[in-house]
Amino acid sequence: MQTYESIQRFFGKKTPEELVKKWRQEIRQQERGLEKQIRFIEVEESKVKKTLKQCAARNDAKTCKLLAKELVRSRKHKERLYTSKAQLSSINMQLNHQLATLKIAGTLQKSSEVMKLVNNLVRLPEVSRAMQQLSMELTKAGIMDEMVQDTLESLDDEEVEEEADAEVDKVLYEVTNGMLGEAGAVGAPLEQPEVEEEEEETEKMDVMKQRLEALKG
Repeated sequence: MQTYESIQRFFGKKTPEELVKKWRQEIRQQERGLEKQIRFIEVEESKVKKTLKQCAARNDAKTCKLLAKELVRSRKHKERLYTSKAQLSSINMQLNHQLATLKIAGTLQKSSEVMKLVNNLVRLPEVSRAMQQLSMELTKAGIMDEMVQDTLESLDDEEVEEEADAEVDKVLYEVTNGMLGEAGAVGAPLEQPEVEEEEEETEKMDVMKQRLEALKG
């Protein structure tokens, strides 16, 4: 718990009420940024699905599987963004609670819940920089303790890769309405497309993959 005087020494003339309102505004800005990212992913997913269906109609199994894998990865990333958006909302609620208790206690209170949420969010590339700045300010204000350094490590994609491999057939079945995938609806071996068609679809797939991967950058 920090006194009003110690907070002012770090933040200048801002009152605790003004600080909390500033933090909440910044968090809402991050939420809007994640919403924008989610919408962009959904647009790119629609394009990938369209191409996947075209490849399935030509019995291009190789390209279909590659596109299905990209869909699985983008869905996992989108789920991560939705989870992070919910965690940002939780921090906002906790800070709103700080405003209420501030009127009673006269000081900002330490919150283990805020610390836990910030430590989770700082690992997400899309909000990492903003969360590191917020964590520093919240620490100085006495709301949370200094973060442990190893929480700043980037997210590992190995688990995502394993789950993607396991779900490719499921996505193929879903997107192609049973033509390909887990149900084994295609009895005969799939024919490969002509070389020119395969190269053209590979180029399209690479472009879509780059767009989806760019979201993590």
